[in-house]
Amino acid sequence: MPHDSGPPVPPLTPAEVEATARTAHAGQTDKAGRPYAGHLRAVAEGVRRRGGDDEQIAAAWLHDAVEDEALSERWLEEAPLSRRTKDIVLALTKRAGEPPEAYAARILATPGALLVKEADLAHNADPARLAVLDEATRTRLTEKYTRMRALLGRVGP
Repeated sequence: MPHDSGPPVPPLTPAEVEATARTAHAGQTDKAGRPYAGHLRAVAEGVRRRGGDDEQIAAAWLHDAVEDEALSERWLEEAPLSRRTKDIVLALTKRAGEPPEAYAARILATPGALLVKEADLAHNADPARLAVLDEATRTRLTEKYTRMRALLGRVGP
């Protein structure tokens, strides 16, 4: 006999996605020691400014959650989110030992993911954000972000 799981759960609202991401990353800081939620907010805003839709903005809030183990892949699969949002988050989740070329190819193959990654790279490569890092870290990250932009077919900031 089929299991009746009850009425469908409505999708998380944008505010609920933001609150979930903020809670999941609570206590986490970026490379400059700032609360990690600031990066998530900046990426979500960047997606919005680039004309992204609510599914892409939700993915922006969650783009590092699985990679950083703030939320599990199982949580993501079971969450009341659109399949497109889940696919974007999974596309942006780097896998251990994965070559950058494979990561970029997955982003390019996933509808909606490139715009979110562009917003992520733009914030990561923000000169004001990089300026507070030591020179070696700043140089390494600048090279990493420049290479990823090239792999994604993007050249400017």
